[in-house]
Formats: sequence, C-alpha cells, structure tokens
Amino acid sequence: MADASGRSVASGAAGEGALEEVSVVGLDPERFRTVVDVDAWASFQATIGRGRELFADRTLWNVNSTAHGGGVAEMLRSLVGYARGAALDVRWLVIDGDADFFRVTKRIHNRLHGFSGDGGPLGDGERAIYERHCERNADLLAARLRSSDVLLLHDPQTAGMVPSLVQRGIPVVWRAHIGVDEPNDLAREAWHFLTPYVEHADAYIFSRAGYVWERLDRDKATVIPPSIDAFSAKNATLAFTSVTAVLRAVGLAADGHHKSRAIFERLDGTVCPVTSKATLLEERALRLDEPLVAQVSRWDRLKDPIGVLEAFVEHVHYAEDPHLLLAGPDVTAVTDDPEGQEVFLEAEAAWRELPRAARRKVHLALLPMNDPDENAAIVNAVQRRSDVIAQKSLAEGFGLTVSEAMWKARPVVASDVGGIREQIEDGRTGFLVGARDFEAFGRRVSELLASPHDAERMGEAGQKRVREHFLGPRHLAQYLELFDGLLGG
Repeated sequence: MADASGRSVASGAAGEGALEEVSVVGLDPERFRTVVDVDAWASFQATIGRGRELFADRTLWNVNSTAHGGGVAEMLRSLVGYARGAALDVRWLVIDGDADFFRVTKRIHNRLHGFSGDGGPLGDGERAIYERHCERNADLLAARLRSSDVLLLHDPQTAGMVPSLVQRGIPVVWRAHIGVDEPNDLAREAWHFLTPYVEHADAYIFSRAGYVWERLDRDKATVIPPSIDAFSAKNATLAFTSVTAVLRAVGLAADGHHKSRAIFERLDGTVCPVTSKATLLEERALRLDEPLVAQVSRWDRLKDPIGVLEAFVEHVHYAEDPHLLLAGPDVTAVTDDPEGQEVFLEAEAAWRELPRAARRKVHLALLPMNDPDENAAIVNAVQRRSDVIAQKSLAEGFGLTVSEAMWKARPVVASDVGGIREQIEDGRTGFLVGARDFEAFGRRVSELLASPHDAERMGEAGQKRVREHFLGPRHLAQYLELFDGLLGG
C-alpha cells in the first residue's frame, strides 16, 4: 500500500495494530513576526532558509506514543505545523502499544523522575514486553522510510526502536522530555533499562544539561529546552467575554444573564463552537467573581494534586474566600497513561474527606478530550480566569504549564524542581517553593491574592521571559542546528 507521495504505508497484521500518522495542518511562520523582536525575526527567517536547503530531498519523521494529552503532543502539533508551513516535509507518527506495554513505559517514566510508581519490577519479563512492541513498531516504521529520511524519536516509549532503525542506516535522534535533578537508584534503574537502546542513536536531546545520563556519550548530547505556541488555542489571546463564555459553556462558571457565544479558533484559523462539557466534582458551581487558584495538569502523582488540595485548605489565608480548581484531562481519553484514573480517584477521595466548608471551595474537573483544540481553549480560559496558577509538582521534566501561565501574564507559584527552575526567576517572574513545603506554598499564594498590583507586575515580567526564551522560533532553530551538524557536514 502507498501514500500520496508513493511511500509504502505499513499496517500491522490483524491484532498487531499499526502506526498512526497524525494529520497536521501547515502553519504560516510569518505570524511570529508579531511576537518576537526584529533580530529574532531575522534569525528565524535564516533558520527557515537553511531548513529548506537541508531537507530539500528528505523527510523528518517525529515518532511518539500519543497524538493528544500532554506537552509533547502539543509541541509536536505546533512545531510540525510551522515546519510544514515553511515548506519542509516534516511528519508525525504515533506508535502502537497495548496495556502491558504502556504499563511498562509508565513504570519507566516514573523511575526516570526518581519515583517508584506502582512499585513493579523492570526485569526480564518487562524487557521482553518492551522489546517486542518496539521491534514491531520499528519494522512498521522502516517500511515507510527512504534512505535519505531522518528520525526524531521521543521519550521512553520509542527508545527501544533505536538500534533496529540505526542498523538500517537511517539517521536517528532520540529526545528525552523528562529528567530528574538528583538521580537516585530508581532513576538509574530506568537509565540502565534504556541505555542499551539509546546509546546507539546518532544524537540525543535533553531539556536540561543536568538531565544527561551518566553512561551516555556527552559528545552526542544536545540541550534543547521545549517551547509553547503563542498562537495555539491554549495560548491565543482571549477577550474577557470569550473567557466567560467558554467557562459557562463547559460548566466551569455559574450561569449568568449576559451570555456570549462560546467559540475557539484552531491553528488553521477555523472557528468552532465549544460544545463539550467538563465532568465536575463540586458542591456548587464557581462564580466568576470569586478569587481562584488553579492547577491544570495530568492526573499524575508527580503533579501532586492531593498535595495542592491539602496545602490550599490548610495554608491559603485570604479574606475574600478563594477557591481552588484542580483540572486535568478526562482520564478515559489518555491512552498512554494507565495511572490517570487511579490518581483522579485518589484526589476524589481526598476531596470527599474534607469538611463541608472546605469542600465547597475546592472543585475537581475532568476536561473533555474528544477535540484537542477545544480542550486547549478550555485550558486557556481557565488559566486566564485564574488569579494565581499553581504547579506544585514533586518532579518535572520541564513543566510547560508554567510558561503557558506566564504567557498569559498570570502569577505562578510552583515547585523548585526540574525545568520549572529554568522558567521562573524566583520573586520576579513567579515564586518557587519547596515541592513539599505546604506552608510556603500557602504563604506565597496568599501574598499574591492580597496584592493584585504585585501579582500583575509579576505576570508581566513572566510574559516577557517567555517571549524571549520559550517560543517556537528558538526551539526550531536549535533543532535545525543539530540536524545541520548531523547531516550537513
């Protein structure tokens, strides 16, 4: 079977699954002219020109484990879109896997953060499951490639594909989007599991220098921080009337007399109505005039939703009676995270144990995931409506939710871990607190709620930092520099 370009398209036999090619609309890079300075724009134009030369007869294939849910999928949708809009042949494939495979890769994911997760082993049985799926996916992928093509594999789910693809003579770069500040025995166990595959790559990318594994060849390692898309449905500018309309449509705001039509704009410019509803756990609906602290993240123990809940209830003190919203994806819709439902149920149990007076001020929301752009627009509205945004993670590979909040000029209180340290300058563009320091978290949140002018200045400083360091042009330029060195000679 062949696709429109004449390449062979690999499908698995019955019961084996197949690779999914994600359809990505081309995006006009010209729009960045409005958000970066003159020098940055000139540099980005040069990047595009060199990219067209380097990939004139090549395809760059991105491969990961899911088309939606989480920061990697969001980044790929944008970065692949801008590359395609610049007339580069860049594509995106999602691997196949069953429940056993994703159970193993979630175990690896947790250990890479230094946490035990479900506590299960990473032994010979798990390696056999992992290799079987990776080998099958590598075979399916190889059937689609030309000898001139290039591969960019993302995260632990794809690492096991590296040796087989390198043996076929295809340039392979592997990217880790996660890491740990101070590796422990659990992190090293995950490194030991993955290194025999990763070390064969032509290059590997980490989000921070401190994340590069001990046994890897540092001459092949490149540090590329991630980025956000300023124009995506999650980050595009929204008027106050649009924010309130979206929140009312999905059930995240009490009803009112004046209603605007709830719509969102996709990256391709298509305007669509918001039609889905969030699944809510709450005593009563939020009013739009109530002070709000929000954390938006996956239902993951490393995001510590129960810790946020406890820190808010015990240590946030403000006369105007603030509320807390813990929001995350619908747990039935994220295929590569088998622990999501467990974590949400744990958060629900903690909420039900609160005294009723406290429970009335805490809201849990499962955000609809049937349309990724609609979900992103809902997150956008939640963040813009919030007075303070929290990211009290126990560990973070990078934590782009922080940059997303800063881009909206919202003040952030976040844990002093991982890539969050790269984004927040403590006291200027946000507040950093110890990941388990509930009292410090509550104190900083209370300060921001009580000092709206200080909160506004902090939000503006955060937005400026994102503009300078965490947008797509810088990210794409670093990718091109790596591939130029690898392919250009």
